[in-house]
Amino acid sequence: MDQKYLEEIIRGCKKNNTSSQEKLFKLFSERLFGVCLYYTKSRSDAEDVLHEGFIKIFKNIKKYKNTGSFEGWIRKIIVNTALEKLRKKQYLYSVDIDTMKNNDVFIDEKLASDLSAKELLVFIQELSPQYRMVFNLFAIEGYSHSEISQMLKISVGTSKSNLSRARNILKKKVKKYYLSKSDKHFNNEK
Repeated sequence: MDQKYLEEIIRGCKKNNTSSQEKLFKLFSERLFGVCLYYTKSRSDAEDVLHEGFIKIFKNIKKYKNTGSFEGWIRKIIVNTALEKLRKKQYLYSVDIDTMKNNDVFIDEKLASDLSAKELLVFIQELSPQYRMVFNLFAIEGYSHSEISQMLKISVGTSKSNLSRARNILKKKVKKYYLSKSDKHFNNEK
């Protein structure tokens, strides 16, 4: 992407130019929609988050100081919009440490690497909202448990336990997926 073109669009957005806002939306909406899908349960919810996020982007774009990555700045707004929406629904709760024990799930790394991004996204969307949020913030966005605890107003221990539980659920889903896939392959060879 041409940096001068982007800077021109940002300047137009800061002046509330609807043509520039439309260009910015077209430029980033597809990538940011993918981010929204990681935090929501459905395409409809992801569209809501995307639209709410862009309203916030346009409202706050004058605060962007042209330092750092613009895409990182708008991505953070989208993630925070998704978190606000989920927080309003009060989906966060603690997971008892005992639920984390005895989760002996093993997945062959080759099988896991064969999983497509689309299939993995479906599994992530099937996670409960609190597990999905912590998993995405940690594994995809790269936040620390300390940062996640502040963002979601939960303890560091809750963040860690939710991540552990999310990972175990995902491992089980992947294992079940590949077992059913190998069963179908085996039955087709008969």
